[in-house]
Formats: sequence, C-alpha cells, structure tokens
Amino acid sequence: MSDINADVLLRAYAFGVFPMAESRDDPDLYWIDPEQRGILPLDGFHVSKRLRRRVRSGVFDVRVDTAFRETMLGCADTAPGRDGTWINDRIISLYCELHARGNAHSVESWRDGKLVGGLYGVSIGAVFFGESMFSRETDASKVALVHLVARLVAGGYKLLDTQFVTEHLRQFGAIEISRDAYRARLSEATSAQADFYSLPAGASPLEFLQSTTQMS
Repeated sequence: MSDINADVLLRAYAFGVFPMAESRDDPDLYWIDPEQRGILPLDGFHVSKRLRRRVRSGVFDVRVDTAFRETMLGCADTAPGRDGTWINDRIISLYCELHARGNAHSVESWRDGKLVGGLYGVSIGAVFFGESMFSRETDASKVALVHLVARLVAGGYKLLDTQFVTEHLRQFGAIEISRDAYRARLSEATSAQADFYSLPAGASPLEFLQSTTQMS
C-alpha cells in the first residue's frame, strides 16, 4: 500500500478501517477492518478510587501535543511483555503529518522533565480513534487516558474508538460492538463537530468526568 497518504488515511478512518504493520521493521502496511470493534463509551468510563488518587496527586505533568513524535516512538518501543509493535516508520511519518494538519493528537505524562508515558490518536469530527499508549512509570498511560477522556467529554466528542478490546482497556469500561453497529455510530459521529481543546488549562479532569463516569 505504497499509495497511502494523509488524505487516504483520513478517508479510511471515516469509513472504519485503519492501517497496521506486521512489525516495527516491516515496511508494508495492511488495512484492518475488525468484525468486532472496540470502543470505550464516554458515558461509561470507569475510574477506580486508586487511579483517582493518582490523578489528583499531580505526580505527572500532563501535556497535550508537545511531543507527538516522541509519544509515537514511545509506543513503538519494546517493553516488558511486548517484544515489538505494529508501528513502523511509515506509520510514524503518516501520523506526524496528520498531527501537523491538526487531525492527530498526543496526551503525554511527564515527570522531572522526562516523557514517561502517554497516548496518541486521530481526531475526525466528534470521533477520537485511540491508537496506542505506553508507560515507563506506573500509571503514566492511565493518567493520560483519564485526561484524554475528560478532554473528549468537555469537547463534545461522541465516540472513542479503541480498535480492539484488551484486558487493560476492559478495566476502564471498553466493550466490543459489531462492525455494522460501529459504522452506524461512526457515520453519525464523524458528521458532528467537537473541539479537542475545550478543556480549560489547569482544569481537573475528574471534575468533567464526575457526572458521566463510573467512579468505583
């Protein structure tokens, strides 16, 4: 799929498919269209008491869009229990172009001036397509996810796509829906408007989630 560019990528996402590589070193990309699609309902996001305490502690300095490429590289790194990823150099280049165009964002956890975790994804209309996350310190990506969901709720987003559902995501309330059900939601949400930057600077993400999430 050497003809993929940023425009093709956005059209593919709006249709419900996304690219992956077989490995970090594989130069080729493949379109993925799962029969069962993972989503994280924004009105059913679970935040445990322990994680709420972690967010409130302020141990991480959470920033948005200050180190997009570095966040992608963090997601592409090997980690304990993960020998490699599907994020190759072509994907990094393509998504950095989307970021430059305002269609891709990163939420980053920093500590002592170092990037220690975060996530990135694609934004179209009122849909955020979560791509990947990483942690170099305990809870760094989880705190970034809480900040992301608060930002999406504040900005009027209607759909958070997780592509697949893992045990890690299930703890936050992620579910699977059929391809047809997903595309129906996708069509409605991509036609709507949302603002990724609506969350006021310095605002507590938990305040925006209090009325919509399940605090366990």
